[in-house]
Formats: sequence, C-alpha cells, structure tokens
Amino acid sequence: MTKKINITTIGWWSWSYSLLSSLRWNENYNLSAIISMSDSWGSTWILREEFGILPPWDVRRGVMALSEEREIVKQLFDYRYDKDCSVWGHSLWNLIITAMADITGSFDTWLKEVCKMFKVKGQVIPVTLELSHLCVRLENWQIIKWETNIDEPKHDSSLRIEHAFLEPEVSANSDALDALENSDLIIISFWDLYTSIIPNLLVKWIPEAIKNSKAKVVYTCNMMTKKWETNWYEVIDFVDAIERYLWTWVLDYVVVNDWYIHEKLVERYHKLENKKPVKVKDMSVFEWKSYKVLARDLLYENEYEQVRYSYEKTADVIAEIVEEINKED
Repeated sequence: MTKKINITTIGWWSWSYSLLSSLRWNENYNLSAIISMSDSWGSTWILREEFGILPPWDVRRGVMALSEEREIVKQLFDYRYDKDCSVWGHSLWNLIITAMADITGSFDTWLKEVCKMFKVKGQVIPVTLELSHLCVRLENWQIIKWETNIDEPKHDSSLRIEHAFLEPEVSANSDALDALENSDLIIISFWDLYTSIIPNLLVKWIPEAIKNSKAKVVYTCNMMTKKWETNWYEVIDFVDAIERYLWTWVLDYVVVNDWYIHEKLVERYHKLENKKPVKVKDMSVFEWKSYKVLARDLLYENEYEQVRYSYEKTADVIAEIVEEINKED
C-alpha cells in the first residue's frame, strides 16, 4: 500500500488555488493550505475595518480549489451584486462569511463550517487568527504600512525593501502549527515575495514549526521579478530573502524554471511592467547551500501570451520529490 503523504502549502490564493487544484486529484496526498492574512485590498479592507474580521478573500480560493463541487462553488463565490443594489461591489462570498462570522462568533469556526458545507477535501488554514498589518522598512529607513501601499507605492519605488514585519506582532493559528508538524512535505509558494509569501513567515512560531518539522521543505521561485518589490532579483536573491525569515539550512529544494521565455514576451513584460525573467545563471553560487536546486521546464505552453507556471508540470516536480521521500522511508 502506498503511504499517504501530508502536503502543506504556504502562500497566497492564486498560486495555491492552481497548485492545489492539480494536486487534489492524487489520492495519495493529504492536503493542507496555510493562507496569508495580510490582505488589505478593496472590499476586504471594508470588512476588516467595519466588522473587525480577518481578510476572507484569500481563504476563498483555498475553499474553491479543494471543494468537491469546485465549479458551482467558484461561480457562487465569484458572484457580485450590480450597482443597482445596496451591497453592490461585494461578492456573495464576502456576505456569506460576514454572516457566518457573526453567527459563530469566530473566524476559525465559520471557516470550518464553510469547508464542511462545500465538501472541502483537505484543510484551509489561516496562518493566524489575529489581526495585523504588513509593514516594510525601505533602504532609506522609511516605514510603509499596509499591503496596498506596498503593492501600489506612493513612495519612491526604486528604493529596495530592507525588512518586513507585522504590526502588531501576531501568533500562529494552532491548526497551522499542527499541519506543519505533521507534514511530510511543505511547499512555500512563489508569488509577490514581500506582500504574499514572507508575511506568513513573519507570524510568530511559523518559522520554528517549519524548522522543527520532519518534512522536506520546498521553495518554488518566481518566474518573473515584480516591479517595486523585487526589481532586479535573481534566484539567489529570492532564496536569500526567504532564508532571512526562515533561517538557513531549512530548505531542502528550490524549484525554478529553466525553460526559454520568448524574447518578444520578455520585451513586453519589461516595457509594460518593468519585469524580467528569473533564472539560474550560475549554479556555482549554490554550491555550499543546504538545498538542492531543481531547474525544470515549468513554463505554461503559451509562449506569446503571458509568463506563468504550468501547474501540471509543477505537480510533476512535486511527485518527483515525493518519490524521493518514499525512497528514504
């Protein structure tokens, strides 16, 4: 009998949604998704300020990805009321979770009830159950507060981010700690490095739980830099940033795309968004690192449209790592 593998993803809704959607069909995987709670965009901000609840938008995608009724749930959660309605602009998901939070009196309780209601296969876990805001310190020592102000800066965006922190400091959700402790594989996702991924590692006890887990730890590196956050980062810069908050000697694998991105697409990204591809240019810089770099063709087959991960190819790399775990056992 094949051993069940406990896989925990750490990240943000978009990448987690697509990867979880690919992994959920493997009956040998038990899946948990730890979701960032630093969102402060749009209607999420209104709900945080008016009702004092945690950001609900990112957990929505986790529920959608792992639901056995995914298509109808996606349509239901994405439904928005039009401008002729007093609740226009809000999604039906936001209204459901606000009501559930009011009824149960607990963000954690309502989420578990929603997961039961929509037949979620696995766990969707907020990284913390406490409210806080993401802050960064720039190289000129200026402090920028709230994710929206980091994502769409009003400051000099050429300044590098030197340090990220939460205000106030918050502690990890015990369910997140349990998931990490019992994991065989922990996947730290790519996406916006300072506004989507690192906020999870700023939560008290999360780095310790990852470090102390018996699990293999994988970091999937971005394919492209992001304007304002990681303008000229190389692979080693992304990994070094993760290790600053996770500590060194914790990562076991770094997964990175090494497939050719068409030059016309590269030019378009540079012109419109000031982005560039992220690839390993010199493997020797990783010679003394604790982790193994897995450079693979991970590019989605649409070379003239956009640069994004193929989640099926990524799932194949995860299967490759799982096979190594099984061999060790």
